[in-house]
Amino acid sequence: MISRFSTLYVGHIELERCGLAGTPADDRRYANGRLSEVFDTAAALARATDRLGYETLWLAEHHFQHEGYECIPNIPLLAVDLAHRTERVRIGCAFNIVPTWHPLRLAEDFATADILTGGRVVFGVGRGYHSREVETFGNPMLDAEANRELFEEQVEVILKAFDQESFAHRGKHYTIPPDVPYRGYRLAEITLVPRPRRRPVEVWQPIVSGSARSLDFMARHGIKGVVSATAEQFVDRWFRDYQEAARRHGRALALGQDLILGFRMCLDDTVERAMDRARPYFEEHAKFMAPLGMLRYSEEHVKAVAARQAQSPTGATLDNGVRNRSWLCGPPGDIVAYLKEVEARYPGLEHVMIAWALGTPRELMLEQLTRFAREVMPAFRPAPGRAALPDFARGSAPSPPA
Repeated sequence: MISRFSTLYVGHIELERCGLAGTPADDRRYANGRLSEVFDTAAALARATDRLGYETLWLAEHHFQHEGYECIPNIPLLAVDLAHRTERVRIGCAFNIVPTWHPLRLAEDFATADILTGGRVVFGVGRGYHSREVETFGNPMLDAEANRELFEEQVEVILKAFDQESFAHRGKHYTIPPDVPYRGYRLAEITLVPRPRRRPVEVWQPIVSGSARSLDFMARHGIKGVVSATAEQFVDRWFRDYQEAARRHGRALALGQDLILGFRMCLDDTVERAMDRARPYFEEHAKFMAPLGMLRYSEEHVKAVAARQAQSPTGATLDNGVRNRSWLCGPPGDIVAYLKEVEARYPGLEHVMIAWALGTPRELMLEQLTRFAREVMPAFRPAPGRAALPDFARGSAPSPPA
């Protein structure tokens, strides 16, 4: 049953002249003061989600975006600040772009944030999709197979560092620790200091193409999945494929269990009014994301995502997004009714995430968060007798493990 709600902010600033007829994405360039607006917006969203009863505010890591679309370079660092401005909301990493990190440095930063926030940071991993980001940090993005191979080894290193008191790793990309002398002995193992307080660490990963290899990797390591802004035909397919992958690795999951389903959304009194408000930001989002091959509204789009091919910004329309339920536009009652259908279809699904397109103004996001919390979320309160969330999900710090 659906009982948990979160929101995603990918780190865009206030953009002028949004839409296909507006400023071309590659013509946008903002001064440092404008690009830093994201931190004020993140703080405002954190305070709102905390007050309104959302479980998690998810943030996205990206780099070098002078265009103003995705401007948060370090989620664990920002999460510590946001946790100290709020009382209970969790801060989610959606997602740490692992190939831009050394895996042990990312593990250390997350562990530090986990301790400093009392367990309120949620760990997430992704492979990236911007060549400007990953290749600039010296790792492959254009070579998809090399990128995936590196990512998988990095995640394995991170999980070893989290889970084991001390460990060694010998792989294609990393030898940890190096075979060197240290204070009179040779290194054979190494310990992450600190390790996260909350273990085992809950790990989330986006499902963007539904490939068998990705789902098998996630199932093998117990990684949970996020399917967001995706046409419902692919949602259904990937939910079932994830369940089957988990079964192959000895985990019997209800359909939708260990998954988050995300939508982009605009609430208003009619579908038409909601779509009119959302349209310029839908078009701005498509204008930036389509050349990166990151739209998932059709079979053609999903094939392009898997092949990392550019898409046409004009090939996606908000009307189609509303029809295929990657976007939810309309009165709150309509949104409740559809989510009730989703709840019946996927009995294991507990967690729904709402988000907005790139360029959506801060005040509109805050208005939508408030209306959704007041007019949609109350229809999905946990039934009497339903198990409560664990302490860390409510914002209090768990006890350190023995």
